Amino acid sequence: MLRIIKIVLVISVGAWALVGAFGNVIGWEATIGAVGATTSMATFEGGADDWRATENPALILAGAVFILALKIIAGVLCLAGAWRMVNTRSGDAAAFHKAKALALTGCAVAMFMLFMGWIVIAETWFEAWRSDLLREQALQSAFRYCGMIGVIALFVGMRDEEA
Repeated sequence: MLRIIKIVLVISVGAWALVGAFGNVIGWEATIGAVGATTSMATFEGGADDWRATENPALILAGAVFILALKIIAGVLCLAGAWRMVNTRSGDAAAFHKAKALALTGCAVAMFMLFMGWIVIAETWFEAWRSDLLREQALQSAFRYCGMIGVIALFVGMRDEEA
């Protein structure tokens, strides 16, 4: 039963990533807007005057593509890993553990995107922590998602006993 739960959790991370990527694509202007609000530092007093603040369209596009591409990669890796896990769920513990590699890589990619994109770049470099709007809507969500995916990855990565 634990193997099934691990598979379902990995599928949920893959779904989170791909549904999020779909949302970024169909709401591309909002995606660009969120990245632009972050890089412009205009959502808090004095931010737009900071030397780091930028409205450079190439940088904003790169940030949006970074988010989109890594969500897609994470989602595909998680679902491919889940498929491998399904195919080895009745096998020995070593085979099932080996099958988790893609799923755990997908979780790691998602965590990297969230941590690097929102915590390191947005919160630290562009000081988004100073923005009531971004702190509430983006940073807390990124932290929550990263934490949940991390807990799922730890649980999934635990060694299994024989089926």
